Amino acid sequence: MYNVKACREEIGMSQEELSVKSGVSRAIISGLESGRVETTTTATLQKIADALGKKVSEIFLD
Repeated sequence: MYNVKACREEIGMSQEELSVKSGVSRAIISGLESGRVETTTTATLQKIADALGKKVSEIFLD
C-alpha cells in the first residue's frame, strides 16, 4: 500500500492541492490512495514525491 494519503495529510494538503502542485491528475492521486491504481510511471511517482517533499521510497516502497 502506498503512503500518499498519510504523507499528504501530514502536511495538511488536499488531493486537489497535491494535484496542482505535482501536475498529476486528482483521479490518479485518488486511485493511488485508495488502491484502485496499482501501477503508474516512475515520472508520476517522482512528481508526487517532489510535491510532498519526500523521497519516492518514503511514499511508494515498503
